[in-house]
Amino acid sequence: MTTLPDVAAPAAASLPTTVGVLGGGRMGAGIAHAFLLAGARVHVVERDAPAADAARERVETALARSAGKGIEIPDADTLTTSTDTAAFAGAGLVIEAVPEDRALKLDALARIERAVDDAAVVASNTSSISIDALAGAMRHPQRFLGLHFFNPVPASALVEVVTGARTDARVVDDARAWVAAIGKTAVVVRDAPGFASSRLGVALGLEAIRMLEEGVASAHDIDTAMELGYRHPMGPLRTTDVVGLDVRLGIAEELERAFGARFTPPALLRELVAQGHLGRKTGRGFYEWSE
Repeated sequence: MTTLPDVAAPAAASLPTTVGVLGGGRMGAGIAHAFLLAGARVHVVERDAPAADAARERVETALARSAGKGIEIPDADTLTTSTDTAAFAGAGLVIEAVPEDRALKLDALARIERAVDDAAVVASNTSSISIDALAGAMRHPQRFLGLHFFNPVPASALVEVVTGARTDARVVDDARAWVAAIGKTAVVVRDAPGFASSRLGVALGLEAIRMLEEGVASAHDIDTAMELGYRHPMGPLRTTDVVGLDVRLGIAEELERAFGARFTPPALLRELVAQGHLGRKTGRGFYEWSE
């Protein structure tokens, strides 16, 4: 059995002066927010002008919430949004945060590599796609790794640092230090389908959906059993609503390809996604949501 050795926390490393984020949806905006609060300048790049404007609004809304909690927020000029990856020139770290689709991520990473300096660290926010598979077409795979943030980013304390076969150890150390600098905790895992968090989280979530499908208990009672019986802060069905049923379905399909039938998505999950009931972001999933 191969295990990762326990290692001491890395020495503090300064955050890159400039951080890029490709994709300004809920996850990308949350990542941008975290680095802005830590003192970095952040460039967010989106596919078109309306999407870039929406990304700015998401980040500014998150910053306003932080200000309301008494957290010092950066000057407005530390955030820029655009549609051109040329904005990433000079960035020390660029994180891809596009939807969980292999082809989309490969295209995004190729665009980033064309724009950044050779010394820049490039990371993917993938929650399940192989880092080595994504690194296959990159010029500098040694400067590439996974930085898997969790939704919602501002409230989450964890970042999963995923190392590829060719990721330089110094890049891993820097990434762990950067995660600490933005006030979060890093766990380091080697590249494997679903990494650690998604593989375990999806396994629990799929079984909870099967139990709901079979009428074993209500969504509320299944979640309460895990919250009170096992001290989970949030039950697996509510967690799936927060993550997004479509996201969970995509991860399950990726894991099914790797591990077989134990990760086959339940029919109920497919039905809800087909109906557009994706969880909190659409107002309905296993629960009804309102802002």
